[in-house]
Amino acid sequence: MKKIIILLALATTLFSACKNPENQPVNDDADFDFVIDRFADIEIMRYRVDDWDSLSLQQKELVYYLSQAACCGRDILFDQNCEANLLVKSTIDNIFQSYNGDKNNEDWMNFVVYAKRFWFSNGIHHHYANDKFFPEISREYFISLLDNSNQNEFELDDYQSFEEFKNDIVDIVFNPQRYPNKICQNTDVDLVKNSAVNFYSGVSEKEVESYYQQLKSNFPLADPERAISYGLNSKLIKNADGQVVEDVYKADGLYGKAIKQIIYWLEKAAAVAENPAQKAHIEKLMEFYTNGDLKTWDDYNILWVQDTISQVDYVNGFIEVYNDPLGQKGAWEGLVNYKDFKNNKRTEIISENAQWFEDHSPIEDQFKKKTVKGVIAKVITVAQLGGDSYPAPPIGINLPNANWIRKDYGSKSVTIENLMYAYDQARQSNGVGAEFYYSDEEAELIQKYGYVSDNLQVDMHECLGHGSGQMLPGVSDAALKNYHSVIEETRADLFSLYYIADPQMVKLGLLPDNDAYKACYYKYILNGLMLQLNRIELGNEITEAHMRNRAIIARWCLENGQADHVVELMKRDDKTFVKINDYEKLRQLFGKLLSEIQTIKSTGNYAQAKQMVEKYGIKIDADLHREVKDRYALLDIAPYGGFVNPTFDVKEKDGKIVDIQLVYPNSFVDQMLEYDQKYNFLSK
Repeated sequence: MKKIIILLALATTLFSACKNPENQPVNDDADFDFVIDRFADIEIMRYRVDDWDSLSLQQKELVYYLSQAACCGRDILFDQNCEANLLVKSTIDNIFQSYNGDKNNEDWMNFVVYAKRFWFSNGIHHHYANDKFFPEISREYFISLLDNSNQNEFELDDYQSFEEFKNDIVDIVFNPQRYPNKICQNTDVDLVKNSAVNFYSGVSEKEVESYYQQLKSNFPLADPERAISYGLNSKLIKNADGQVVEDVYKADGLYGKAIKQIIYWLEKAAAVAENPAQKAHIEKLMEFYTNGDLKTWDDYNILWVQDTISQVDYVNGFIEVYNDPLGQKGAWEGLVNYKDFKNNKRTEIISENAQWFEDHSPIEDQFKKKTVKGVIAKVITVAQLGGDSYPAPPIGINLPNANWIRKDYGSKSVTIENLMYAYDQARQSNGVGAEFYYSDEEAELIQKYGYVSDNLQVDMHECLGHGSGQMLPGVSDAALKNYHSVIEETRADLFSLYYIADPQMVKLGLLPDNDAYKACYYKYILNGLMLQLNRIELGNEITEAHMRNRAIIARWCLENGQADHVVELMKRDDKTFVKINDYEKLRQLFGKLLSEIQTIKSTGNYAQAKQMVEKYGIKIDADLHREVKDRYALLDIAPYGGFVNPTFDVKEKDGKIVDIQLVYPNSFVDQMLEYDQKYNFLSK
């Protein structure tokens, strides 16, 4: 897996009332409020889609059709996250649509918060921590919601009576022993059986591993280096005869009703493609969705990655494997974007110098690519988010995932500028700096260089970090199993951190001066050691891959730089602060750790990966954790953020589209209910 999602470790502002109550299109010059809702530990924002009217009508149509395809897989992701999610989703929808009781009391508002959390997480488990969350209402009140809603609209087909359904849905929502964790990361137990994700049914971890080992031996490749991503687009089950088989996602297979809708909109998109190359890969994606053949998926990715001329682009498919405890099943996602020409220069410079960075990397020569091919980096404006990218999206993307395609044909790396800008605007003047920065020196650094260095670090992470290095012959990503994602994230971050301090950044015009990188270093170490702890409940461990990777880097550097006092945790007025004493030595530490992590990755050393992750990436100092939570509580900041999508106002004349304008919604609930009705293909 090489396309890695980077979620910004944001600390956002308080809820701000929307100033666009009429839900009208907002142009670039209008007063635009980014934050529109706040609940639990989440803030909901809008992102602005700039330069929309610079697109041709054909391009607007293309974006619109691809956006519909990006929304049509919504139910797929809910079901992949947990087998109970579609039932819970339809139950929540029916309560919203038909409940005839009092909606002006605290219980109802608490139910609404639970519904929002459910929609935001695409299921009953926290989108970052992966543990199950619960409504702050009683079972009795929830039962009253069921009793006072339209009983005919609940999903009762699998139940003998409404009472049986009611007992089951109450148990699903409230029972902490039922589906307790989306992803099990305890290697002492069966990872498959102890995960709530719906990629497997009736099989054990050993049976899964045995099945795919046998599959690979039964169908050996003429070229072992061109490995097929076995299992990416299927659910592994036991059939009626007790045999382990794959239930493949395709038009006439699992999730077929939703996939047919995706194909429908892709066909429309192909008809208005910008050029033959773009049309070819859209049609190849349709073919993959039709036959479910992973060889076709590889063919599609080859065509897609070689299309470097289209302005409009997209991600659509079963791609990321974060949600699979074994790291091989792809979560469905969709994303539509177009090139941001104003900010694209820096990624072009990075792409043009990719070989220089590879050659000068502080890793062993055997792990360096002798020839870097087809590294395409660009800054984009996202126009629509879907599936695993929605509502909490990446801010950077690197695809395709297959190592051999990346090596032979290249990769696409993007930084999503309009999302980063929205995050930045939402967290202005939130008090985090005053509370946590060691001194005015750090505050001034970040004020002056923070945004530019953040953007460049994401560019470097996606374009060069994930695109760098190579595996030894015969080593696959699967070798690191449940530690693969965190090791890969650590590797990409270290590559970007090491190089952002290189004088070459200034020579290439990517940073204004030789001090700019220090803002990135300070923010990163502070986040890895302290700030991200606010996202974790007291008593819990770090579970999410990106958070683990940041902890590994920051804690490893703290420990290994101890003799030289490179990084210190300092006490002042009974508060803990991070102080970096030697930025150049910190860079050297990043380089040393990068070499170690690259060796683990390239050799597939599971034991060393496990040791690295479990020593530095999981456990939390209880006293420091409590201190961080207490200090954040005074600021009243939501630690997580996500987005609503703009909608499309399609103008037609005589049956033909004559214009498409964007509308920026101001209600998270309204968009969720609309999506649940419009893209409800797998449940009632």
